[in-house]
Amino acid sequence: MIKKKRVAVLGATGSIGKSTMDVLRSGKDDFEPVLFSCHRKTAALLALAKEYPGAALAVSGLDPGGPGCGEFSRSKTYFGREGLLRSIAECGAGIVVNGIAGAAGLEPSLAVLETGADLALANKETMVMAGELVFSMARRSKARIIPVDSEHSAVFSLLEAHGKDRVAEILLTASGGPFRKKPREELGHITLKEALNHPTWNMGPKITIDSATLANKGLEAIEAAELFNMDIGRIKVVVHPQSIVHSMVRLKDGAVYAQLSRPDIRLPIHNALYYPDITPCSFGFLDFDSLCLEFEKPDYDRFPMLPLAYETSARGGMYPAIYNAANEVAVSAFTENRAGFSDIPRIATSVLNGAWDFAPPFPGAGSAETLRAILETDRIARERAENYILETIRC
Repeated sequence: MIKKKRVAVLGATGSIGKSTMDVLRSGKDDFEPVLFSCHRKTAALLALAKEYPGAALAVSGLDPGGPGCGEFSRSKTYFGREGLLRSIAECGAGIVVNGIAGAAGLEPSLAVLETGADLALANKETMVMAGELVFSMARRSKARIIPVDSEHSAVFSLLEAHGKDRVAEILLTASGGPFRKKPREELGHITLKEALNHPTWNMGPKITIDSATLANKGLEAIEAAELFNMDIGRIKVVVHPQSIVHSMVRLKDGAVYAQLSRPDIRLPIHNALYYPDITPCSFGFLDFDSLCLEFEKPDYDRFPMLPLAYETSARGGMYPAIYNAANEVAVSAFTENRAGFSDIPRIATSVLNGAWDFAPPFPGAGSAETLRAILETDRIARERAENYILETIRC
């Protein structure tokens, strides 16, 4: 009998988590779920507990012994941020899907790698904020990092197939979001409802808004540079509205190779969980009978968050973490009607262009010192973004 893979799902009640559960159910003979986490969606987490009574639970948004903890009568439930990190260390997973949204996913990613478990990474902020630290920890523990974002999953497979040394550049595809054709003068009047109406993907609200501003593609370009150890100048973005081609690589001879499938995040999750094996899967199955593919250049003038990401990556150091923090605050302000859609790049630009009196951790600094420096920079960037909103923006 083949031994089942022990799987933990972080952010199990979110968009990535729900898709991961579909994959686990489809491969119930191959996987043993050992941990599910959420932030505050306790009802959905309790439903998973009934379905998989042997799995531990972690609720990062509830303090131990605080309100809401009484819902969990089981002994294997962890509470708070420290409880989440402890649950990762103690669950004995062989592979962990990190579907936590935003910067909150960084420390859990590091906790996974510290155990030596493989990290199926859907949290792009992990690589944007701390790529060097993450790979240093992975090398030390001999853990593998397997990308789950559809674009990075595609590049990962293409590089394995063709060899990185033969690749001249990576071509990341972008849907262009819901405002690809909207005139620039109308972008200032975008509503939250409009921004959440993505044309091809069904995702969580934060990443959906990032897709509308193209900040998501900027973050993905930075992530790709870190994941594949490639200068960001060799990573291009191509707008492809149908979201059928998930990414491409151009080889040194000029030939371009692509990965195609329907826009279904369950396919890259399936591939990550079964890696390195390739197994039958119905997710993302593509029918070529009526297929029309379009490609175009992104409009940097109307969507400045994309070129800003490239500038940020070129500056290096802590600047990608600053870009991410400022964007997260700006998106939150937009969802709360404290800022407009066009204010998002203004906020990020202001924070990035501020006076930053910091130095990256000294060479040879330990992981704890490096992490503290990253988190402190993140905190200051968020504070400055909030100050800019309070002092400058009137909604």
